[in-house]
Amino acid sequence: AVAIGGDVVWAGAAGWADPASETPVTPQTVFRIGSTSKALTGTALARLVDRGLIDLDRPISEYLQKVPNAAWSNITARQLASHMAGLPHYGDNSDLPGLYRTIALQSHYARVSDALTVFDGSKLLYEPGTDFEYSSLGTVLLGAVIGDAAGMTYRELMQQEVLEPAGMSATIVAPKRAVPNTPFATFYLRRDGAFREWRPVDLSHRLPGGGYASTPSDLARLGALVLDDDYLSSRTRAVFWQPQKTADGTVNEQDYALGWRWREYEIAGVGLARNANHGGVSRGSQCWLQVFPEYDMTVAITTNTNTEEFAEFGAIWRDIFAAFASAGAQGQ
Repeated sequence: AVAIGGDVVWAGAAGWADPASETPVTPQTVFRIGSTSKALTGTALARLVDRGLIDLDRPISEYLQKVPNAAWSNITARQLASHMAGLPHYGDNSDLPGLYRTIALQSHYARVSDALTVFDGSKLLYEPGTDFEYSSLGTVLLGAVIGDAAGMTYRELMQQEVLEPAGMSATIVAPKRAVPNTPFATFYLRRDGAFREWRPVDLSHRLPGGGYASTPSDLARLGALVLDDDYLSSRTRAVFWQPQKTADGTVNEQDYALGWRWREYEIAGVGLARNANHGGVSRGSQCWLQVFPEYDMTVAITTNTNTEEFAEFGAIWRDIFAAFASAGAQGQ
């Protein structure tokens, strides 16, 4: 899907929502979006910063009602949103019962604050602010922080500050598996040229960092909303799209900003394409969201399997961007 000037101007689909039943994919098909969920959480954080409800550089202990691990007390929202807080990613979680639950993927957490029990016994990987280590669990903690800062649950905050304003009516907490007679895709493992349906999985423990499901059109609406100065000030947007530096003063290895990565690509026949983006890989799905401020354009793509290399899936964005770049540059 593509949004330009605040509106979704095109959405297309190809392939199967469920090959076994020969159900075709449509623009309304809902996919797991994996870590692209971090862009949704980052947008909610940006709103709270814009409204003065949270300071990026104050300790999270000033906002989180209960800090379950004393080592987290002086971590800041900036460090969590930029993966510089020292929190582990899934495989580095030293809270063994929690690590098991993230492997089994059968436990359900109705509240993000409850999901902190998955890793609240884990040790920090380094002193907060001194290094970079990508961590979806750190984004889960950020979700709990922004909920408490706003005086509501994380899910309530997301509905009020992100999903409703963007008109993202198809975006949901990913269910364990496809539900009959709904637009939710069936997800497949691809191996040696064959496809096997993924087992049912509960991703609620990682919701802020990897547990949402959405459509490309809804994700394009999110990008359009983030570009709207009436929704988010240009000052705050610039802060959230600025790649963060590690303790030695160099930009982190992933060009990671706050809930987004910032990248610049040269596109043949078009020129430089500067964009804020976030990819996502989940069980049997992939997602790629890019926001091009100079073109007032958003491009979002999804699939219901995993490619060996993410770039094999993501490369299609270049053709889509090039096809719509002239309209975006002219504000059409």
